[in-house]
Amino acid sequence: MSTPALLEARAVTVRFGGLTAVDHVSVAFGEGELVGIIGPNGAGKTTFFNAISGVQPLTGGELIVQGDRLTGRAPHVFSHHGIARTFQTPRVFGDMAVTDNVRFGLQFAGRGRSGPPSLRDEAAILRLIGLQAQSALPAAAITPSQQRLLEIGMALATRPRLLLLDEVAAGLTEAEIEAMARLIRRLRDELRLCVVWIEHAVATLLRHVERVLVLHQGKKLADGTPSAVRSNAEVIEAYLGDEVTG
Repeated sequence: MSTPALLEARAVTVRFGGLTAVDHVSVAFGEGELVGIIGPNGAGKTTFFNAISGVQPLTGGELIVQGDRLTGRAPHVFSHHGIARTFQTPRVFGDMAVTDNVRFGLQFAGRGRSGPPSLRDEAAILRLIGLQAQSALPAAAITPSQQRLLEIGMALATRPRLLLLDEVAAGLTEAEIEAMARLIRRLRDELRLCVVWIEHAVATLLRHVERVLVLHQGKKLADGTPSAVRSNAEVIEAYLGDEVTG
């Protein structure tokens, strides 16, 4: 008997007035997967993330999380079902210490959920993401790349099974992007997470993920291995051939 998907999107549609941002996208994410989502600007990637995390109400379609229908439910319900996410702009509490930001995540949703030893408390999570030396600093005092790590730590504090990462490499140097990609793989491996990662750094993403979902004008254009996506004629055309074949 097969294990149900952690999250299944069935014909998910989001419209804003006359604009269809996400157009009947169906996809399932399973335990332990490392999936990248790519697409040109305006493809609907972040709107799709907002939809599958409960932030954006659906215009049509259904969301099934670990076998439960969560269509129309609030974001905290998705969190309690094991879904955590980051945002394009890090949402940290600048006046609070780094360790207190992680403690907030634990108190919000993580205390009542079981998790591996590496997520047992603030100190363990900060070690996992490499911010133990900054634990006492206000979040506003650490670098932008460290704030992105901190937001990942806050998401991990909810002890998720599915982690949605929205452009966590934006604004980082090439070396920082590569380090972030290695961390994402390590989190997937050590915590047995399903990680779904939106990124504009397409070349880096294609090197590290095992499956790629391509969105274009709100529709699912492709869903397959990085090598299959690189050779997909429709994907090459959508990107004008540059990013996915380089």
